[in-house]
Parts: sequence; structure tokens; C-alpha cells
Amino acid sequence: MKLYFRELGKGKPMIILHGLFGFSDNWQTLATKFSEFFRVILIDFRNHGHSPWSDDFSYDLMVDDLKELIDDLNLKNLILVGHSMGGKVAMHFAQKFPEKIEKLVVVDMGVKQYTQHHQEVLEAFNKVDLKGITARSQVELILSDFIESKGVRQFLLKNLYWKEKGELAWRVNFVVLEKTMPEILSALPYKEVLIPSLFIRGELSNYIEDNEIQELESFFSDMSLKTIKNAGHWVHADAPEEFTNSVLGFCLR
Repeated sequence: MKLYFRELGKGKPMIILHGLFGFSDNWQTLATKFSEFFRVILIDFRNHGHSPWSDDFSYDLMVDDLKELIDDLNLKNLILVGHSMGGKVAMHFAQKFPEKIEKLVVVDMGVKQYTQHHQEVLEAFNKVDLKGITARSQVELILSDFIESKGVRQFLLKNLYWKEKGELAWRVNFVVLEKTMPEILSALPYKEVLIPSLFIRGELSNYIEDNEIQELESFFSDMSLKTIKNAGHWVHADAPEEFTNSVLGFCLR
């Protein structure tokens, strides 16, 4: 599948992979900063953002989509940065095509199988009928009955767009993502990766627990772990300056 992507800057290529329910716009501000040093490529995964939708959705397919883009752009020795689900895609890609990657940055995502924890988002989506809705504020009101965090609501609302005058639509294919959630939450199969890797986690997040670090090191033998204080799962949004400095410190050395 041909993915939607945007480019900023020049130099060594850096691809940024967004998380579940997100898209490339979520990384625009940080990508602008990184583009002072790298050729930054922001992508939208299938069923997200401006990329095509498909009934088929898996890590193997997302890896193949990414490989197709990398081949089309003739990219080599790239830096791969992935957050959450994007981090899991980056790990799968590193296992399958290590020769393409010079450095790997995984943001708040481990190798384990995760339990279902997106119920409130999916439940909210199933309650939103966009027919007859004339304002984004109406959708936020519905979301607020299910999702306490205003930040999460605003994150999801970025996926709303005016398909035509008076008609709102989603940029994320909730139906397929709900159906394939067991795959999205699945564990990374074991295969050792020798690529220099930086894992960044939020101190307030439980995506990478202390007792899981040893297992992580068995997958990524040349890894380091950075914990950013007072940050949750959206580390790059909670602590953008420290996050940026950590990524640049790793990628520029």
C-alpha cells in the first residue's frame, strides 16, 4: 500500500511512526525541530490519517507498507522513531529488515502482549453517529461521557474533518481497528536485534515496567533506556524539550 507521507529538512533520513488512533500531524512540531538536523519523513499508517483504508490490518502489513515507502524513496542508513503502536511496528521492522536501520528509537512501548485498555475510546466511537452532527463540539460532548481526559479527547478529535460542507468524517478506521485489536496488542515474537536502540518511557506510564527491562534487553542487546520524569504515555507531548534532547543526543552521536 502506498502510504501518505510528508518530508521536512535535509540530510540523514529519520522516519517517525505515530501511535494508534494518531497520524502524522501529531508529530509536526517535533518533526520541525528534528528537521534542523535530519531529513524527517512523517507517515500515516493504513487506516489512519490520509493513507488508504483497508479491511486488513496487522504488523506484518504495516511493516510491508513501510518497506515499500523506504524502497520508493531509496532510503538507507535511516533512523526509525516510533511511539506506542508505531514503536511496535518499528521493532517488527528492525527484526525483519535490520540492514535498513542505523538507529532505532522506541517511545513508551515494550515487547509484551498488552491487555485491552482502549475500551472507552471504542465505546465512545460506537456512540458517535456523525449523521446530523453539525459541529465538532457536539462530538466532544459525546466523548466526554466516556473519556475523562480532555487531552485524549482533543487527540481523537484531530481525526475529525469536514468531508464536505455540513458532513463530518473520521480519518481513522475505528471499525477495522476495533476488529483487529488483539493483533494490535500482541507481543513481539522473539528475535534478537543488534541495532543501537534507545527506549524512552514516561515515569507515569506503565507500558514498560521495571521488571520487564531484562526481557527487553534480551531482544535489543545494544539498547539504553531513558525514563522521563513527570511524563505519561505521550512522553513527547508531556515533556517535549527533554524528549527532543534525548532523541538528538542519541541520534547525533
